[in-house]
Amino acid sequence: MKMQDIRKIAKQKGIPSSKYNKVTLVKKIQTSEGNFDCFASATNNYCDQPDCIWADDCFKLAKKSISLS
Repeated sequence: MKMQDIRKIAKQKGIPSSKYNKVTLVKKIQTSEGNFDCFASATNNYCDQPDCIWADDCFKLAKKSISLS
């Protein structure tokens, strides 16, 4: 999902978006929805939330964070 789209979602939820990076902003959105703030943490390519709208980006960023370690 593009950052512009994520910022729109954040704005709808009353979350200021300009001071956060993608991972932090998505986690704040997840928390505001009463969900786990687990974005970009699926390091084993597993997620128990099959309907999560963040899944594609989550797996990509989690994989990237592993390669940077």
